[in-house]
Amino acid sequence: MKSIILHSLIIFLTIQKVNAQEVSCDELQKFIEQKAYQKNSLHSYILNSSWLYKVTAYDYDFKIYVVAEIKESEYSYSTRTYIFCGIPSQNWSNFVYGGYGDSDSYGERFHKYILNYTCNCY
Repeated sequence: MKSIILHSLIIFLTIQKVNAQEVSCDELQKFIEQKAYQKNSLHSYILNSSWLYKVTAYDYDFKIYVVAEIKESEYSYSTRTYIFCGIPSQNWSNFVYGGYGDSDSYGERFHKYILNYTCNCY
């Protein structure tokens, strides 16, 4: 009996994974930029970072998404765009304003508060 339940569970999870809709990161980013409320945006002249070019927060369905333009290299004008999902509002606030005892560096605060929230997209 346990074997039948286990096999049924495995089949159910496999079907769910196959039927799950996968979204590309580009599609997710476009959707968030078009449909979500833009909370705040920090540009390179504020960030004063060797690698962060622009960081924008969006609020959609009570969740915060961050779209970050990151320089390809320290001396490059070219950037790549990444999206981060489910950022706690306190993390966004700490990134923007700095929490107690935090570094003055936006780059260090980005690593601490945003970077670990990568989206499940391809």
